[in-house]
Amino acid sequence: MSALPPSVVLLRHGETMWNRERRRQGQLDSALTADGTRQAEAAASVCLRLGVDRIFTSPLGRARETALILSSTLTLPVEEVDDLAEVHHGAFAGLTNDEIALRYPGALDVREREKYTWAFPGGESYADAAVRASRAIDRVAATGAASPLLVTHEMIGRMLMRSLLELSVEEALVLPIPHGTVLEVNPVQRRATSHDASPPT
Repeated sequence: MSALPPSVVLLRHGETMWNRERRRQGQLDSALTADGTRQAEAAASVCLRLGVDRIFTSPLGRARETALILSSTLTLPVEEVDDLAEVHHGAFAGLTNDEIALRYPGALDVREREKYTWAFPGGESYADAAVRASRAIDRVAATGAASPLLVTHEMIGRMLMRSLLELSVEEALVLPIPHGTVLEVNPVQRRATSHDASPPT
């Protein structure tokens, strides 16, 4: 296992149409909204100030589109890492919680009680994603990047933060990973700093 970089910058992709509609995306995709594009542009300025030296992204379209916007400002290539992809939502992908409750009565209640180990039907659990998150961090660390940017997603983002900061499951599961916020993580000091990258209104 390679030594962790002194700084890891974490960014959730910009807002998408399904985010706005409150549809679960998982490893399906929908396009960035205009606000999502502006969020990516604003985040690029923050990442430039933080001295990001490499860009790694989930291969999913919404993350890759976000990463390419940052790439144009940072003048860095984009490297895809499959393990940065969002938790696979299986049969629930593309559905709202109301639709899930109608088609799979009681499933969301079970998930709430067993959030870390519960797997989406035909998909993954947070526990599965935690394994991928650790692998992704190892791969990034092996490149020798001093301040890598990881463009990723909400749920896998929590597991990345758990691995980087050695958080408990309970701490990780309640972490906010909002659009428009750049998280600067110092793994040695086990500290994360939030930088607001919300575009001007």
